[in-house]
Amino acid sequence: MRIGHGYDVHRLTAGRKLILGGVDVPHDVGLLGHSDADVLTHAVMDALLGALALGDIGKHFPDTDARYAGADSIALLRHVAGLITAQGYRLGNLDATLLAQAPKLAPYIGQMRENLAAALNCEVSRVSVKATTEEKLGFTGAKEGIAAHCVCLLEKI
Repeated sequence: MRIGHGYDVHRLTAGRKLILGGVDVPHDVGLLGHSDADVLTHAVMDALLGALALGDIGKHFPDTDARYAGADSIALLRHVAGLITAQGYRLGNLDATLLAQAPKLAPYIGQMRENLAAALNCEVSRVSVKATTEEKLGFTGAKEGIAAHCVCLLEKI
C-alpha cells in the first residue's frame, strides 16, 4: 500500500468560472490559475502522485507550458490515473475536503465524486468529497480563495 497527501489553493477572482471536481459551480467569482484552476482535482492529483513519489502536478503539468493554459483538470487526472496503473497500483480510496466560505457546495458533491471516480476508473464508493467553511477565519473565510486537502490509499494490483 502507498499513502499520499495533496493540498492546493487558488485565489478567487472575477471573470473566471468556478470549477470544482469537474463541476461548473454557479458563483459570482471563480478561481485564478493557468489551467481551469480546479483546486479539488489538483489536490487529488497531488495526493496520487505523492503516494508513488512521482512529484507533483507542477512537475507533470507546468504552468510555464502553454499546452496547459485553460486545461481541463479532469483530463489531467485521467493522465495521472494512467501513471498509477503503469506503476502497478490502483486506488484503494481517497478522501478530499474543500475549504470554502461560499458558495454552498453540498448540492454539487455527488457530481464531483462521480467525475473524479470516472476519471480514476473506479467505483464512486472509493471517492469521498466533503466541504466545510472555516467560520469566516483566514483567506478562505474572507472569501479570498478556496483550498482543498486530499489523502489517498493506493493498492498494489
